[in-house]
Amino acid sequence: MAIEFRKDAYKKARGGYSRLMTLFCRACGEKIAMYQKDGAGSLRRLYLDRILSPRKLATLENRRLDEIPKLTCPKCKEDIGVPHIYKKEKRKAFRLYQDALAKKIKKLEDQRRLGI
Repeated sequence: MAIEFRKDAYKKARGGYSRLMTLFCRACGEKIAMYQKDGAGSLRRLYLDRILSPRKLATLENRRLDEIPKLTCPKCKEDIGVPHIYKKEKRKAFRLYQDALAKKIKKLEDQRRLGI
């Protein structure tokens, strides 16, 4: 299964640099999502159009904001973030609670193997 990075104006605005991250619940260690992080800086929000898996989260970008549930851990039910519109770019995202997620950046060779 090849995963494709999104190459658009948002990626260009952040310097054209992207990383593939696996995100985990900080409370229990459960895998939450695979995410494309564009640009430098800390992870403060998850843009819905950058969530690559699981499908349950990856398809939320097509729903209305009031239909999107809070982001919670499927295992321990810990709250991770809330849906909102990032006003600066008018994009749907989950605003993350501080220290709710742990992340692991995929190494370059892993990204090449996935076809990224």
